[in-house]
Amino acid sequence: MSAPEAVQQLAAQRAAARVAKNFGAADELRDRIHELGWEVVDQPDGFALQPVSTEVEEPARAADVPSLLEADATFDVSVHWVCEGWLDDIDRALAGFRSTAADRRVQFVIADVTGAAQTRWADAEDVEVLWLEPDTGWAAARNAGLRRSLAPIVVALDGSVEPTGDVLGPLEDALADPGLGICGPFGIVTQDLREFQEAPGAGPCDAVEGYLMAFRREVLTKVGGFDEKFRWYRTADIEWSFRVKDAGLGCAVVSVPVAKHEHRAWAAATEEERAARSKRNFYRFLDRWRDHWDLVLSGEPEHHDHDHDHHHEHDGPVTMPEGR
Repeated sequence: MSAPEAVQQLAAQRAAARVAKNFGAADELRDRIHELGWEVVDQPDGFALQPVSTEVEEPARAADVPSLLEADATFDVSVHWVCEGWLDDIDRALAGFRSTAADRRVQFVIADVTGAAQTRWADAEDVEVLWLEPDTGWAAARNAGLRRSLAPIVVALDGSVEPTGDVLGPLEDALADPGLGICGPFGIVTQDLREFQEAPGAGPCDAVEGYLMAFRREVLTKVGGFDEKFRWYRTADIEWSFRVKDAGLGCAVVSVPVAKHEHRAWAAATEEERAARSKRNFYRFLDRWRDHWDLVLSGEPEHHDHDHDHHHEHDGPVTMPEGR
């Protein structure tokens, strides 16, 4: 069943409005198309028209979200959030990117595990919302969103980070280096794989924090997504950074104009929840990477005791910057 000519013309006008970044006009045209009993489905090579469904929409399993990673890029940058609540934070970040994107074509993707994003952004022409099952873990939700990336540069960030200037330019410049795998404004270093400190400044680091991570889409394809055993966010970024480095690529701190606000998931958890989840996640990382001193900038400690690590892997302090 094909759409009437009038509907097809309206859809073509909407596509032209989106290219011109006239999202208000695009919204109005979408509503007119809907009133005529049709809906527009955006696709990598354009759009399709289908009759309005009368079925009740339900949240999807993260694993069922189709990947666009092999499709041709139709945007310049793809920006991603996992929505576990605190919608105002994501709105604040969206406003920052929209006001500083210049002439870039930016794809915004929100992987929503609350259902709340359906009413906040589902009708925004420049935002794709994935409605995921409410028990979806953080890494699985993050991966579902990342699989929708239709740009050569991908930015994954937390709602606590607000752009205050051109964030994308410095990241694009840094990632022009094919030897760099991940970059961002917040990096950490370690000398013993147990205690992590903030990197002293711009340049190489041992891991890039998930507050804001930027990488080329091809790196995601090469390395794969985040380990979905990480149902909470903490340490998932370190583990993925080490996998990127294990693939022969670097991590680096790149200065960009951002403000970092309260990390909501950290602040909302009790001390007991933080300790239990953080410990479980950190030892998942340590079990895989404890002997990979070649991936640490400082190298293996001179007096490192391999036997102690093997037999007492869950003893001793594990510290990272607050909120990590």
